[in-house]
Amino acid sequence: MSTIRSRPYLWILAVVALVAGLGGAVLLNRDDDAQPARPAVEPVVADAGAGTRPAPPKARKPPADLPVVAYAKGPDGLPDDPAPVSVVVITEAMRPTAKTALYDAPGGEPLAFLPPRISGLPTVVPIVAREEGWAAVLVPATNRKVGWVPTAGWRPEPLRDQLVVNLAERRLIWLRGGEEQGRWTVAIGTKRTPTPTGRTYVMGRTGTSGSAFAGLDALVLGSVPEEPEKLSAALRGAHTGIHAWSNSAVFGRSVSNGCVRMPAKAQRKLLDQVDPGTPVIVTA
Repeated sequence: MSTIRSRPYLWILAVVALVAGLGGAVLLNRDDDAQPARPAVEPVVADAGAGTRPAPPKARKPPADLPVVAYAKGPDGLPDDPAPVSVVVITEAMRPTAKTALYDAPGGEPLAFLPPRISGLPTVVPIVAREEGWAAVLVPATNRKVGWVPTAGWRPEPLRDQLVVNLAERRLIWLRGGEEQGRWTVAIGTKRTPTPTGRTYVMGRTGTSGSAFAGLDALVLGSVPEEPEKLSAALRGAHTGIHAWSNSAVFGRSVSNGCVRMPAKAQRKLLDQVDPGTPVIVTA
């Protein structure tokens, strides 16, 4: 059983293709041999409705008393991730600079605020879907949920890395730009306390306590225990994480409270290279 004590007061278990459509663009085909010449000064009158796109849904003003996403509790009512186990490379993220409302759909109901920091960690959330004027982001402190945000007022940040955890093979693969950088045999959660499947992301890093963690920080993930009531009371408000483990006998086994345990050398490499917002895809 692994226990991680984080700072402050945290418990841990563990080219971008932007398509800019030119609304109203009209393609005119002419056959000069078949049609009489027109005076050079004749104006061209275009159909104002041809080729236009409907305006994106407007964002409703969020109530000031909406709940704020916190480390120990995620928002209720947000939609499911439309592709929770997709391994398609995610290339962009959102970093809010102020409290940003999360909606249940483009132009839908605002349900919670996403703050710029959560328990001291900067908020950098991967963008997993887009509609005109809106983006869907992965939400922390909940599993396999997204929230929709208007795209006005901020610019996406590029993401270079991706981590894929294959539970069946007890293996973690690190990709950069879609190319493999490393793979390691790891330990995962037990049947009683499984490692949550689906897409999540690295929230940041935190300290650990005890020689079992090889003196290395852990990577905090956005996912939380599937059934926290099965854990000790001290761990029920925890997140899953990726961390080092000093006993190599655990690798390739299902022995943790849900965290992914790594060889210390591999953990050092991830800590040096992986940034907040990095997507983590956990497949069964």
